[in-house]
Amino acid sequence: MEVLSNLIYGFSVAITPINLLYCIVGVVTGTIIGALPGLGPSAGLAVLLPLTFGADPVAGIIMLAGIYYGAMYGGSITSILINTPGDSAAVMTTMDGYPLAQQGRAGAAMGMAAFSSFIGGSASVIAFMFLAPVLAKAALSFGPPEYFALMVLGLTTLAGMTGNSPVKGFISALLGLFFAIVGLDLVTGLPRYTYGQLELFSGIDFIPVAMGVFGIAEILVTAEKKVDFQALKSVDLSWRKLFPTLKDWALSKWAIIRGTVVGFLIGMLPGAGATIASFISYGMAKKSSKHPEKFGQGAIEGVAAPETANNAASVGAFVPLLTLGVPGSASTAILMGALMMFDLRPGPLLFERNPDFVWGLIASMYVGNLVLLAMIMIFIPVFVRILQVPRASLNAVVMAFILVGAYSLNNSMFDVYLTLGFGVLGYFMKKLNYPGAPMVLALVLGALLENSLRQSLILSEGSIGIFFARPISAIIMVIAIGAIVFPMIKNLVKRNKASAA
Repeated sequence: MEVLSNLIYGFSVAITPINLLYCIVGVVTGTIIGALPGLGPSAGLAVLLPLTFGADPVAGIIMLAGIYYGAMYGGSITSILINTPGDSAAVMTTMDGYPLAQQGRAGAAMGMAAFSSFIGGSASVIAFMFLAPVLAKAALSFGPPEYFALMVLGLTTLAGMTGNSPVKGFISALLGLFFAIVGLDLVTGLPRYTYGQLELFSGIDFIPVAMGVFGIAEILVTAEKKVDFQALKSVDLSWRKLFPTLKDWALSKWAIIRGTVVGFLIGMLPGAGATIASFISYGMAKKSSKHPEKFGQGAIEGVAAPETANNAASVGAFVPLLTLGVPGSASTAILMGALMMFDLRPGPLLFERNPDFVWGLIASMYVGNLVLLAMIMIFIPVFVRILQVPRASLNAVVMAFILVGAYSLNNSMFDVYLTLGFGVLGYFMKKLNYPGAPMVLALVLGALLENSLRQSLILSEGSIGIFFARPISAIIMVIAIGAIVFPMIKNLVKRNKASAA
């Protein structure tokens, strides 16, 4: 009953006019950004984060959450219509979505993507509503050693973000850790790597880094690519074409159920994220299908499975973020930075100190999913027309948002130059296949990691045994060490078998 009363209170917060407006703006802009090839949830959050400056914290985070799961759906639009995923989580949607569009069933494919996203997201919100408070209460006994262990566990998730080259991914993470220590040392008060620049005494804010690495770098990279949008003009996306048939539902029902469960559980794992969830869900749907040979040729369940999973995972990612303060992806790292910007520290005390924020956010997810479904069914033709806007015009608008947002941080040109600098860095990182997500995650976790470490060592008078003397921190440290060691052992065994063969 306590959960239901809290949810009712949350709805009273979420449906206030200003919060409802922010929710709608977030979902709409998130879907548009997700539909633009090359831009995804991370870039959308980074670019539109400045819009929340000066807003009420609850309204601001509700808008960012709407951008997040709106962008998760938006990626399916270009995946189905032009075989170009808006982000990595929508890659699997292209496998059957585009063949369906070629068969003249683009409307049914986009409708199934919309409905399955709604089902996966809504069911995951219910699970989140009951699970998050339990985890928050269990985490009330956390001290500096436990938070340090959590930060270490969060950093171990970098392995899931390194792409095809783990070495390049970890180099990117080390850059992020280096940027995290720039500024005044909180213990000694001495400046570190500031080179006499007063603006750096407060450290490097994650916002210029995120806007540069994800926003400007994406603009520079995608400007070099040519995408043919002419095929969109002949697609029939009338309202009556957006509803899947009863046969489509019969084929997709188990894929949707599995995708919801798999997506939510994987979304809760730091570092796994929506991309992995969509891959696994698609694979499970294909293996359990009576006609696996149809996958890749236009199977409707091949659209339902990844779209359900990636939206369920986007909700699941809020569980470790809000209850433990552990972001598991670049998108949740940006959200964590936004929470701290609003002076809302993620963790177990968030549920006690800011119940209006937590339950308002949970209730807004229900509202946001309804808005997302209604908006998609009504405005899909509009989104398709937006994709036909000349690339140069779109790039100019996005770049203007970024630079204005960077300046508005502190009304300083230094932040603009910093953003542009990280944009150039991000461009070369992309060209050389160095992933940007590990750097942003390491930057966000770096300061918390250092503070927790030094506080713990002060408590233990310099002994690292404190991390293994307390039960919770010891368990988390063992899990973190296992997350590092087990893949190494697995790769070693694989190599030995290969050499023996």
